[in-house]
Amino acid sequence: MAEIQPERVLSDLRTLATFGAYKSGVHRPTLSAQDIAAREWFAGRLAEADLGAAIDGIGNILGKSAAPGRKVLAGSHLESQNYAGWLDGALGCVYALEAARAIAADPATRQVGVDVAVFCDEEGHFGSFLGSRSFIGSLEERELDGALNRVTGMTMREALKVAGWSDRARLRIDPERYTGFFEAHIEQGDTLESLGLKIGIVTAIVAIWQYRLTVEGEQNHAGTTAMSRRRDAGLELVRLLGAIDARFPEICGPRTVWTTGRIELDPGEKSIIPGKAEALFQLRDSDPAVLDRLDRELNSLLERANANGVCRLGLERISASTPAVMDEPLLAALDRAAEARAPGKHIRMPSGAGHDAQWLARTLPTAMMFVPSIGGVSHHWTENTSDADLVLGAQVFTDAIVDVLMA
Repeated sequence: MAEIQPERVLSDLRTLATFGAYKSGVHRPTLSAQDIAAREWFAGRLAEADLGAAIDGIGNILGKSAAPGRKVLAGSHLESQNYAGWLDGALGCVYALEAARAIAADPATRQVGVDVAVFCDEEGHFGSFLGSRSFIGSLEERELDGALNRVTGMTMREALKVAGWSDRARLRIDPERYTGFFEAHIEQGDTLESLGLKIGIVTAIVAIWQYRLTVEGEQNHAGTTAMSRRRDAGLELVRLLGAIDARFPEICGPRTVWTTGRIELDPGEKSIIPGKAEALFQLRDSDPAVLDRLDRELNSLLERANANGVCRLGLERISASTPAVMDEPLLAALDRAAEARAPGKHIRMPSGAGHDAQWLARTLPTAMMFVPSIGGVSHHWTENTSDADLVLGAQVFTDAIVDVLMA
């Protein structure tokens, strides 16, 4: 069996954490100077491992094995959320690289190989999974033309030009080359830690449905307008959100979550009754029937609010993805690998977060694996995983890939 080198895994992860280091985490937004440097360093590590490395016209990296036999694709992303964790994304890239190195070094497995992919902008600084969507051929040029950094205002075209990659072609997947795709990630929750487990084997990646809630009221003076005649858009929005939070627990699934990520009041002044209000609202679940049920109820709650209230409420569904179900034979390989290395310490579970794997699953049989997050923390600079769990995860990940390649 191909054995990983634990210190090499930890060293690569810690080196990546120096690119954009922030407290105990990293600040490495997509195509920032720190992200560009991290991509160039990682491409160099691929080249050192005899994986022909190329960075393409959207910032994706692909390292290709020269092995003559069967191959899998594995990888994740390198950029981070703002002022966030050192493992989110980076772990999956290093695990893929280490699997490729360990498999190539073992005489019993060197006829098969791992191609390593690093996708750009999984974290969505410029758009929605632009790198992985580009790789599978579902990103059109006009969407790339319109991709804009939500913080800096720089276009993605401009950022790619700064990096020196704008004149390069975008790589496209060759599905015939691969048996499947594997991605590893920190859990970004506390299920594994709370149950004393070491490995999570992802059954499905949730769908995310995004909505815009709007309220039209009447802007007026906060001191002179009687309560009986007010048309307070902010108050009506809060009432609707309260009604959602009261009703959804009665009809949701066991792992459904919903979030109001942003509320804006217009004009947003302390002495003015808001005339307009807006909220961004999100649903997540891996069961399409649950999502449909909640969507219908959301519309019903809005209709009742319009019938009984003094403001006019609107609902726009901005986007609605579909759940990505992982491949059963690949999951079984992860089951076997986890049981061999951590007997009784693994579980099958859905992913409540989105990942590049959900896009690769449209083209290849796909599997995903989690390692524990200490305290369930992610998207924050305190995100962490113990060294022992990082090493165990890398070996389980490699074992499962060997299982699939040698079948």
